[in-house]
Amino acid sequence: MAASVVGTAVTRVDGRVKVTGAARYAVDHPIEGVVYGVPIASTIGSGKITAIDTSVAEKMPGVLAILHHGNCGPLFRTASPFEQDSWMSESRPPFEDDTVYYYGQFVALAVANTFEQALDAASHVKISYREEKPLTRMSDVAEQPPVRSRYARGDAESAYNSAPMKIDATYITPTETHNPMEMHGTIAVWNGDKVTLYETTQGVMNHQGVMSQTLGVPIEDVHIISPFVGSGFGGKLAPWPHSLLAAMAARRVNRPVKVSVPRSLMFTTVGHRPLTEQRVRLGATEDGKLMAIVHEAKNPTSMIVDFMERCTGPTPMIYSCPNVTATEQLVKLNIGTPCPMRGPGRTPGMYALDSAMDELAVKLNLDPMEVRLRNYAEKDESSNLPFSSKHLRECYQTGAEKFGWSKRTPGVGSMRDGSEILGWGMGTATWDAYRGGSQARVRLSADGRARVSCATQDIGTGTYTVVAIIVSDKTGIPVERIDAVLGDSSLPPGPTSGGSAATATVIPAVAAASMNVIGELLKLAVITDGSPFNGADATTLAMSSGRVHKKGDAPESGVPFEQLLKLRRVAALEAEAKTGGAPDEDKYSMHSFGAHFVEVGWDPGIARLRVRRTLTVMDAGRIISEKSGRNQILGAVVMGIGMAMLEETIYDPRNAKPLNNNYADYLVATNADIPEQECIFLDYPDPVIGEYGARGIGEIGLTGVASALTMATYHATGVRVRDLPIRIEKLMANRAV
Repeated sequence: MAASVVGTAVTRVDGRVKVTGAARYAVDHPIEGVVYGVPIASTIGSGKITAIDTSVAEKMPGVLAILHHGNCGPLFRTASPFEQDSWMSESRPPFEDDTVYYYGQFVALAVANTFEQALDAASHVKISYREEKPLTRMSDVAEQPPVRSRYARGDAESAYNSAPMKIDATYITPTETHNPMEMHGTIAVWNGDKVTLYETTQGVMNHQGVMSQTLGVPIEDVHIISPFVGSGFGGKLAPWPHSLLAAMAARRVNRPVKVSVPRSLMFTTVGHRPLTEQRVRLGATEDGKLMAIVHEAKNPTSMIVDFMERCTGPTPMIYSCPNVTATEQLVKLNIGTPCPMRGPGRTPGMYALDSAMDELAVKLNLDPMEVRLRNYAEKDESSNLPFSSKHLRECYQTGAEKFGWSKRTPGVGSMRDGSEILGWGMGTATWDAYRGGSQARVRLSADGRARVSCATQDIGTGTYTVVAIIVSDKTGIPVERIDAVLGDSSLPPGPTSGGSAATATVIPAVAAASMNVIGELLKLAVITDGSPFNGADATTLAMSSGRVHKKGDAPESGVPFEQLLKLRRVAALEAEAKTGGAPDEDKYSMHSFGAHFVEVGWDPGIARLRVRRTLTVMDAGRIISEKSGRNQILGAVVMGIGMAMLEETIYDPRNAKPLNNNYADYLVATNADIPEQECIFLDYPDPVIGEYGARGIGEIGLTGVASALTMATYHATGVRVRDLPIRIEKLMANRAV
């Protein structure tokens, strides 16, 4: 039997169409007769629209319509805004009323025959406002916000007060903007009462559900097409106002309408990771055993939606401690609505908690890893459940050995390489493991190819490759002869690509559908004239290496599946399957774990801080596609470098206008910032989550990077950065070396 391709370095099956430019993203589809919609955004942070003068714009060449709250048809709210298949990023549809809640809110849409005509028309729409003083910073809100989420065990306050060793520090992460390579965009096409939307979305099925409800159209009359997504990082999990505007405009002008969100408005209208302010108090014994954790987190949200970042999610379970209190608060401001961003909650949360653990290690004069090992949680103390699979201790140990951690000298500035002072840091990574429900279809064709289809989507993470690998593993058909079809709501329903759950959710359905179609093939083999298995018992047969053969015999002794189909004179066989969550998920705590190790170089002579190398060790279940998985982790680490050292959306305090709403001023990690990187997968299958034991890895690679970098920076410079990003001016103002 041929070796399985699971866990090997399979080249992405969609790679060729991407590198040759053949892959069509949302606004790339060549739709005949398409016209263009250009959104007009508010220029105030709070107030009312008093007048909209469209007289000049409407007379301009090529203009088809200027839509706004005073002349557009109704758009509806979703009935269940926080349930799967009906979650909209902003619960208020665009143009619902004359209220302005944040700077950059869409207040009108110019529609014209060409993009240039629409852009020109938009610039000639005159909007008058009655401006009100906006709330743009959490300090603008005088009253203490209520606690929205609370976890408690033991008596953390008393334990903290009685602890001989204490850490009390506040950590701040700034607003971060997703900025995927592909900006948000929609092409809407009506055919009678039916609408097709070419989208960039992380949730094809959710998008269909939302558009059905908000447009007032039966769900079977809404078709979402999203074959390729130029990443989303959480910002494309649910529809944003531009998608509704495209559909509304297309229905009004009876033409296909394309609406693209420009880069500048990507900073206001399609979400962001909100600023977080986190106070962490640790109480410990003199030998470093935790007695108390008090974690208090606060983040701003919009006037439209209460979005909680949930920074304290990992706090009750990641380290062993008898007394834990974790609370979350929200402050409503006149800002665009925040939304999940890669590793929501846990990414800023682990930065704060792990930074405090490092400060405790320094205070105790202990190795940072030793402090974590002394507080290693053998079970999930928040639920009192065993972990389905946990090898975090091995992550620490493997990483330390590979990185050379034993050579680390603890003194600040004590390690050098030429003119550079070296700093070493490490951090803990974690993310929830989850498996939901999915359907899939597998088809075997007489031309010797297989087809797997599901209405999930590939957001650049390798889902096309993963589903092809599973079909190959079950049938033995080579990956290059398997066509994966995703990103279309007409296919069997599949999961949203979010929460690092798509892989674990879709592969059980693909595996089951593969086995079902194999079952149909074996039935055909025993009833087909001319088949060497005619009259045999189907249960004595098997399929491997793309051939049907007797169980126990070598595949080479059998018959290629396409030959059996041709003998039967059928074009193809296909079967579907529907699977749900992990059967015993309520009996276990399911998470992935990992450890990051980072080396920075600090050259005080030229005030340069750079990341020299990183090593990540991951315990993320079985890795289905090694090459795609490695890319995911290394990409997440790069994003972590951006979070720790570069990224910060800066708002004008007068109206919350993003001042650096472009790639020139909003800094992201580029090739020059990327160090030598290495990733190691422990590859322990999770026995609870499913047959393959695979857990999602899209987000875990980001958690723990920022704290490892700030630890390394402290080790090199003596400066403890508690408010990200690490800036040279912060190091210069406070440097000890």
